[in-house]
Amino acid sequence: MQTEYGGKTVYGANLGILMLETQFPRIPGDIGNATTWPFPVQYRVVRGANPENVVRGDARLLVDKFIEAAKDLVASGCDGITTNCGFLAIVQDQLTEAVPVPVATSSLMQQPVVQATLPPGKRAGILTISKETLTDRHLEAAGVPLDTPVWGTEGGNVFTRDILGDAPQIDFAACREDMIKAATDFVKAHPDLGAIVLECTNMTPYAADVRRVTGLPVYSIYTLLKWFHESLVPDRFAHGLDDPKPGLAWR
Repeated sequence: MQTEYGGKTVYGANLGILMLETQFPRIPGDIGNATTWPFPVQYRVVRGANPENVVRGDARLLVDKFIEAAKDLVASGCDGITTNCGFLAIVQDQLTEAVPVPVATSSLMQQPVVQATLPPGKRAGILTISKETLTDRHLEAAGVPLDTPVWGTEGGNVFTRDILGDAPQIDFAACREDMIKAATDFVKAHPDLGAIVLECTNMTPYAADVRRVTGLPVYSIYTLLKWFHESLVPDRFAHGLDDPKPGLAWR
């Protein structure tokens, strides 16, 4: 007989996502569009946290709000927590200390692993929405070496301006062009790039475009969270038995 274990309120939506309070539209591929995910997720909006005071300010001043929302997600049944802004790497340690489940705050956390996969002489660079405010503190919090190449999308016309400005309408075709230009310029400026890590969770819809124009592997919050979720809900494989062996019941 297979034993089932309780203790949650909600089942089957194991990943919890902490969201900034925003109004800009979110297309498929964006972390805040639920159709992006091939598995159920739960969301909590952190009231008072927005792109301006998280990306251009100091998110540590808001950490109590993030902790409160993270605890609510855990109480609602989440077995892992993430956030919708790469800059929240700066509160990674505080969140992991506050909740009893794994936390993966930022796509930036992939950089050291990606770097380890590359041939000698190649580097895993970071493409960010705001190079100006992505500080050494953010990189250190994510375990990223401080000599890592970093490039921003500030030179474009739409992406940085309208996402950080929380615009109610966005020209996503123009955002794609901004991403393509930034990625192309990044590679030209750093010919030793071997992979690109997209810091911003709003960049995922353009990952395929970045891959196409650069020819480099591209990592995003989507790649991180698919890996993260797989640890929370591992795939099951046929092994000729109807039930798990004693002691291997799914919790």
